[in-house]
This record gives sequence, C-alpha cells and structure tokens, in this order.
Amino acid sequence: MSKQFKVLLIAVTVFAVLSDSMLLPFYPTFFSAVFNISDPAYVGTYIAASCFVVMVCFPIWAFISKYINVLPLLVYSQIAAGVFSVSSFFASDLNWFWFSSMAMFAFKASYLLVYPYLMSLEAKTNHVTTIAMLSVVVHFGAILGALAGGFVLSALPGKAAFLIMALSDFTQVFVCAYLIRLAPSKNQSPPVAKTSITSSSRWPVYQLGIVMLCFYFSAFLIRPFFAAYWQSISDTSSIVLASMVFSIPAFMALLALCFNQWRQQTNRNPINLLVVFMLIITGVALQASPLYLVVIAGRCLFGLSLFIIIVRLDLLLYQVSTPDKYAEDFSKVSFCQSLGVLLASYCAGLLVKSSGLVIPFWVAAGGLAISACCLWLLSKQSRRHTPCANLASTTRAQ
Repeated sequence: MSKQFKVLLIAVTVFAVLSDSMLLPFYPTFFSAVFNISDPAYVGTYIAASCFVVMVCFPIWAFISKYINVLPLLVYSQIAAGVFSVSSFFASDLNWFWFSSMAMFAFKASYLLVYPYLMSLEAKTNHVTTIAMLSVVVHFGAILGALAGGFVLSALPGKAAFLIMALSDFTQVFVCAYLIRLAPSKNQSPPVAKTSITSSSRWPVYQLGIVMLCFYFSAFLIRPFFAAYWQSISDTSSIVLASMVFSIPAFMALLALCFNQWRQQTNRNPINLLVVFMLIITGVALQASPLYLVVIAGRCLFGLSLFIIIVRLDLLLYQVSTPDKYAEDFSKVSFCQSLGVLLASYCAGLLVKSSGLVIPFWVAAGGLAISACCLWLLSKQSRRHTPCANLASTTRAQ
C-alpha cells in the first residue's frame, strides 16, 4: 500500500466525518429554526433514528463488500448519499425531510467500510499507530464539523448544512474513483493466516461488543444537548463559542496521541485502563458543574480519557480478529457501538425533557462506571479461557 493511497483513503474518512458531524451538536437549534420544533424528546428520537439506520445498514454494506470491492461500492453509495443530501435541503415538509435524511444516512453508512479495509492492508505491527491516527482524524473531523455547523447555523439558513454534506459526498466519490487506480493488488496485501473460525474464537468479539455498547451509550449521552447546556450556563448564547467548547476533546485527543508516542519512545510503564475509566468518570461529573471553568476542565479530562479508551478498545478488536474477518467483525462491534449511540440519543432527549440539561452527565458517569466493571469482569474471565487471552490486555495501556 503506497503512502499516497493511505493518505487519500484517510481523507475519505475526514470528509465523511466532517459532513456527518455538522449538525450533531445543533439538532435542537436546527429543528427549532427550520421546523419550529423545540421538543427535546422529538430531537432525541430523530438522532436515535439516524443512529438506528446506520446500525442496521452498515452490516448490510459489510455483507455486500464480500462480493463487490470496497472502493467501487463507495463510489455508487456516496453518489446516492449526495443525491439524498440535496433532497433533504429541498424538503419542504417534515415527512419528506425524514425520508430524505434517513435515506442519506443509510448510504452514508457505507463509508465505515474504509476503516476495516485500511486495517486489512496494514501489517499487524502498524495497527496501533494506524488506529491512533484514525482516532485523532475522527475526533478532529467531528469537531471541525461541529465548528463548521456552528458557523453555518449562525450565517446561513439551517438546511444549507445539507448542501455542504452533499458537496462532501461528491468529493468522496471523486477521491474513491481515483483510488481505484491506486488500489494495491491482492498479492500486495499482508498475508492472511488461515485459521479455523469456531464459535469459541468468535466469542471475544461479542464480549467486546458488550463493553462497547455500554461505553458508547455512556460517552455519547452528554453529546446531543451539550451545546444547549453550555449556552444555559455561560454568559453568552453564541453558537460559535458553544461549538468551540464542544471541540475541546479533539485537541485533547491530539495531545493524548503525542503523549502516547512519548511513552512508547521512553519505554514508560503502562497505564492501567481502569484508571483511565476513573479519569473519564471524573471528567463527565465535572461537566455537570454550573461553573463554566470547571466544565472546561472536565471537558479536557473527558477528551483525554475518551481518546485512550477508544484507541484501546479498537486495537483489541484487531487483536482478536483476522484480516479476512475484519469487515465482518467490525460490523458486529459497530452494531453495538451504534446501538449504544442510538440509545444514548433517545434517552438524552427523554432525560432532558423530564429532568433538565444536567441529568445526562450523572447518568453517563454511572454508565461509565458500569462499563469499567464489565471490562474488569471480562478480563478476569479471559484469564481462565485461552481464546479470550487478548481481552485481559485491555486492562493495561499500550
């Protein structure tokens, strides 16, 4: 795999994450401005529905990728996503908007194939570096998308975001079409060891899915209404400032990446992952404070810990899987992640409607504590079962 091919493949992920994240922190503002809907439960239901569509459609795309090469498949799916993005922009009523935007999300789900596709072309020795780099890219893509969304909602009509999403989709089409010419042949890919796939060897993937489900539910519970919460406690209701505070975890992810590289170079002792869970729980709890400086401090701690945990859990997936099963196993874990995000989006709306903007932080802190307990229990179990040996390594930092 050439460096140019790898960079452009990552660029596809950047464009996808940027467009997907534009409205994520601002759906309450979007629905209020465009459709005059201010019900938090309705907004939470819409976000949950979009997560459900991605959760259901990605395994279908993973199945199709067994018979159609990933890059040509992405060309056609992103053309369709762009068309439905434009349709969402022109939607004049709520039913049309729901249909168009959900169809858009269904086709956008195909870009998740880039992740296992890239990992299947990488040697095992490069997995840690590649996963960390992709995690930073996703963090920054999400945050830059949120910043762009803040500027768009401040300066343009709310639905203009969907035209920018369409532009991103069509850009991906051209990049993927070019990548087809650069794609490495099968004999250039890392050799795949022929293994006997049994139900016991698949069990670690399902164990990891349980942890992912609980973790992603907890981590994403505070996301849909964080911008609204910040505006309620700060001295200004600026959407741009809210998006900047929302973006803090991305910068902390970059700091964590640099810190991790320094630890590897100096051969420092590993950090216990359960300690990192304690840090993220503290960070979430601090964000529930009415003091905006404390919220910023909690946001920093949350972002740093979130990056470490996500990288570690992603790395574990590729430790318990094999290259020929990456897409299939990634779709299983992604299903659990998406289910967690779906439940978080729906529950966030209900919690805010019934108990206010602060309660999601406390529920998230409790959920993260449960996630840490699940990880600890599964790592204990793994010591007694050889197929799950890799799971025990999740309690230690890389």
